[in-house]
Amino acid sequence: MSDIENILHEDRSFPPSAEFASQARIGDIETYRRMYAESIADPEAFFGRVARELPWIEPFTEVLDWSNAPFARWFGGGTLNASAVCLDQHVEAGRGERVAIRWEGEPGDTREFTYAELHAEVQRFANVLLDRGVKKGDRVAIYMPMVPELAMACLACARIGAIHSVVFGGFSANALRERIEDGGCTAVITADGGWRRGKVLPLKPAVDEAVEGIDAVHTVLVVRRTENDVAWNPRDVWYHEAVKSAAAVCAPEPMDSEDTLFILYTSGSTGRPKGIQHTTAGYLLHTYLTTKYVFDVRDDDVFWCTADVGWITGHSYIVYGPLANGCTQVMYEGAPNAPHTGRFWELVQKYGVTIFYTAPTAIRTFMRWGDDVPAGYDLSSLRLLGTVGEPINPEAWMWYREHIGGDRCPIVDTWWQTETGGHMLTPLPGCIPTKPGSCTVPFFGVDAAIVDENGVELPANHGGLLVIRKPWPSMLRGLWGDPERYRETYWSKFGSMYFAGDGARRDVDGYFWIMGRVDDVLNVSGHRLSTMEVESALVAHPAVVEAAVVARPDEVTGEAVVAFVTPVANIEVGDELAQVLREYVAKEIGAIAKPADIRFTEALPKTRSGKIMRRLLRDVAAGRESTGDTSTIEDLSVLAKLRGEN
Repeated sequence: MSDIENILHEDRSFPPSAEFASQARIGDIETYRRMYAESIADPEAFFGRVARELPWIEPFTEVLDWSNAPFARWFGGGTLNASAVCLDQHVEAGRGERVAIRWEGEPGDTREFTYAELHAEVQRFANVLLDRGVKKGDRVAIYMPMVPELAMACLACARIGAIHSVVFGGFSANALRERIEDGGCTAVITADGGWRRGKVLPLKPAVDEAVEGIDAVHTVLVVRRTENDVAWNPRDVWYHEAVKSAAAVCAPEPMDSEDTLFILYTSGSTGRPKGIQHTTAGYLLHTYLTTKYVFDVRDDDVFWCTADVGWITGHSYIVYGPLANGCTQVMYEGAPNAPHTGRFWELVQKYGVTIFYTAPTAIRTFMRWGDDVPAGYDLSSLRLLGTVGEPINPEAWMWYREHIGGDRCPIVDTWWQTETGGHMLTPLPGCIPTKPGSCTVPFFGVDAAIVDENGVELPANHGGLLVIRKPWPSMLRGLWGDPERYRETYWSKFGSMYFAGDGARRDVDGYFWIMGRVDDVLNVSGHRLSTMEVESALVAHPAVVEAAVVARPDEVTGEAVVAFVTPVANIEVGDELAQVLREYVAKEIGAIAKPADIRFTEALPKTRSGKIMRRLLRDVAAGRESTGDTSTIEDLSVLAKLRGEN
């Protein structure tokens, strides 16, 4: 399982420019090494010191209690409130007139909120919830489009001590119901609908179906966005009507450091969704620190994370991390190609975005649309780029640097998970030279290693299992209502080490390279190969924009490599191109990795967060029906086309 062969060779390296390093929060490698060494050798001293940068209501008396591993307790005895960390501290410090959110809807409508205005709106929102009987410890499901009220809803729940459970607005009614029931939610916050690719996506009907027969849900609070017709029920309340009489003052509830801030469900490959549970202080500290150092934020930055708040990236790097740092950020409702393929770059130009954070799958889509699209816009405001969600292949990394970053912007390739809460492996842009395709080095307090099946650390350039050997502040505290599943899922393999489920290697410079989920590793004639490395070789060919590689059973080799390839636009596909690509892979990384079968497709099946669903592709490659959960797939027609159903 752990003996994953390293077949990808990447020698390019990009140090920070002298100009960038001279202005960075951490501008030299010696400072990073000193801070990292302290965070590992004496985490209580390190995190105790940096945690005092947050505005505590009552100071903590103990930094870490790991005596009940794997259940950590961070900052014992302390109280604070996440809403106050994100809003009150900035208003009280005289920064209330700074813009917090510049929002644009897909049709082009705009709204802007200063920190003082957002502070008042969140307090009104909190009072609406209190008036409806929502109290500390209650769970509130949030099922909304990307409108400012989505962030307000999260912060309003945090302000009164309610636990929010955001469910992505594209999920089905069944998926929403499952999460409402598992979390024991008593209220749901939704909207009439949202805009997506030029059409109204209704949300209220899915909520009505999801809550039918669940007596515990006493309130459905509805934000008016698209003004589509909606059915009305006795527990429904229009937010715009309720907020008219709500006071703009609501004192923040003092929350214990270990009180739950939110639950976020991740479906995984099989089985029922897992309710990842994050607590208040440790999560806030980690998202605050990573936003500060990884994105190197300054007062004049305009930050844009393109994720949806329905995913952990939106929680950590739209709601909590940027607002805790007092950032000005862009929030956008719609798709990157509505009404045209230059929409993102139009917004970068319009708002003067300086920090841009998106997913590799989006970058590969931009590549397919053509270099001329971003070339039509002024992207000179950008100074830092980031990637998130899955490993990025080196050629997409290089395209991103050249065509979006103008060959001058550092790229922070961040590895982390819903479970980790925030960045774990990532460069700091002012001091860490970057390598295309590598997430580079661990963040402060992250003791990462590559080990074999027995937990023994492997030497450089040996593929193995990625583990974290010490607790960190933003680690998940469990799975909602199921502590044994938490132990079994993340800790049973190595006991004292968190197993991330990913294969990786560490090179001679100490840089980490994620090689994909261990479940996705190929086993060809006894060789265990990384899907990411074979995919990277395919995408390096100029005819290919995106590729997904899976295995199918083979009587001779055990498994055969099957590649699903999305070609560049207007290129002729067929046996000749397939053979060219097979030989290209053999030349780049070895004959053992040459695909036995290449299938061309206009699109790949992906989750709504942009991750390729290789599990479904394995079923297609093997010619079998998919029996697992497909509720998270963005476009079911893609899967149908791959199966030849239409």
